Amino acid sequence: MTETQQVTIFENDPESSSYEHKQSVDQLQVQFSKFGLTANQCKVYIFLGKYGSKTAPEVCRALKLPRTETYHLLTTLQNKGVVSATFQHPIKFSAVKLTNAIKSMVDTEKERVKKLEIQEKELTKIWDSIPNFHNEPTEIKEDKFQMLQGDNQIYGKINDMIINTKKEFKIMGNEKDFLKFYHANFLEPLDKSDVNLEILTDSSARTQYVFDEIDTSNVKKIPSTMKGKMCFVVKDNEEVLFFLKNFESGKENLTAMWTNSEAMIYSKKVLFDLMWAKSKAL
Repeated sequence: MTETQQVTIFENDPESSSYEHKQSVDQLQVQFSKFGLTANQCKVYIFLGKYGSKTAPEVCRALKLPRTETYHLLTTLQNKGVVSATFQHPIKFSAVKLTNAIKSMVDTEKERVKKLEIQEKELTKIWDSIPNFHNEPTEIKEDKFQMLQGDNQIYGKINDMIINTKKEFKIMGNEKDFLKFYHANFLEPLDKSDVNLEILTDSSARTQYVFDEIDTSNVKKIPSTMKGKMCFVVKDNEEVLFFLKNFESGKENLTAMWTNSEAMIYSKKVLFDLMWAKSKAL
């Protein structure tokens, strides 16, 4: 006899009775990712927290995950201190209370940062013990590029660009891109500075709250005929960062390229300015 598949809040079918919660679940996954949880780890924790204690096979069936991966996810979450298990047979897994789970993850992150700080001093000491075997050349501007993999590297680079912006910052992206930027708190510092900020987006009415703190004259909606998957940021006439695989491809596959190439900066700015001229206020 085949078991009935449990309908969960992770369903992508708009006809599902649980679909109304999808946006909240997406936001939770974004927030949990900041604590180092992967998308599937987030799903397992949320599922156990909202549906109660379950056995590994029940988690596997409900979330449609491979059996081996399910056991690995549950073990990892136990090690992170956000999931507990019983001694009974079969073993049942439960989500630790949210406040306790957050405290556990924060404490783990603090400990990791402490270790990195210690390693930084040790690395600097060893580095300085080796002399330089070259003369520093006269400063010559060269076109450089850097490949960035994963949201930590990409967020770090964008944040660095924002901090060092002097005159203008241009951003173009789709709805999901700007949801990620919003939860990473990138936009607020720009709007409160003297920097000339320009934003192009295809965001729908349901996510326009992302721009509530932004001057509406700084935001325009891309015409439907021009929608695409492009996402890039341009800082002054000095740097450009553009996504090769954007947020829709998943956190693990997120890839971007940064460059200070004048030709690349110019081409992106020309494209942005053309689309800005054809776009209307949000």
